[in-house]
Formats: sequence, C-alpha cells, structure tokens
Amino acid sequence: MKNRLDAKNRQDAKNRQDEKGSSGALSRRGARAYQMALEAVFAIPIAIGLGYWADSAWGTGPILLLVGVVLGFSAFVMRLLRMRRLVEGDAGEGAETPDEK
Repeated sequence: MKNRLDAKNRQDAKNRQDEKGSSGALSRRGARAYQMALEAVFAIPIAIGLGYWADSAWGTGPILLLVGVVLGFSAFVMRLLRMRRLVEGDAGEGAETPDEK
C-alpha cells in the first residue's frame, strides 16, 4: 500500500512539474506575441511622427509625412507577417500528423 502511495505521489509531482513547464512556455510565447503586437502598432505613429518632424524641420510640406505613413504601414505589415509565422510555427509544434498516429 505504501509503495502505491509513493508511486502516486511521485507521479503527481511529475505531472505538476510538466504543467509548470508547459505554462511557462505558453507565457513566453504570449509575451513574445504581445511584444510583437506592440511593435507593429507603434510602428505607424512613430514613422508618422518622424515624417511630420522632418517636414517641419526642412519645410518640405506633406511629402515626408506621406513617406512616414508608407514606411509605418510597411513596418506594420512586415511585423504582422512575422507574428503570423511565429503563431503558425507554435501551432504546428503540438499538432500531430496522420502519419504519426
């Protein structure tokens, strides 16, 4: 009876350890995704702000502001594409293919 309880306790401890490891991995992925989302969103106002500043500093009118808008949206789209690859890669790690069954 005691051996069974010891084995059960060891198994429970191992399961808890596995759960902690997987939740840590999830939180790291979540933090990375959150960071990438913030980078994507802030790319637009930063680029627009730099374009506006450059226009006011050099008196070029809205030309550099428009360049900032284009660069900001380009950076936004590139970051979203990278984030998509990250999310798809994470989803593919746990997926089981029909051949593996």
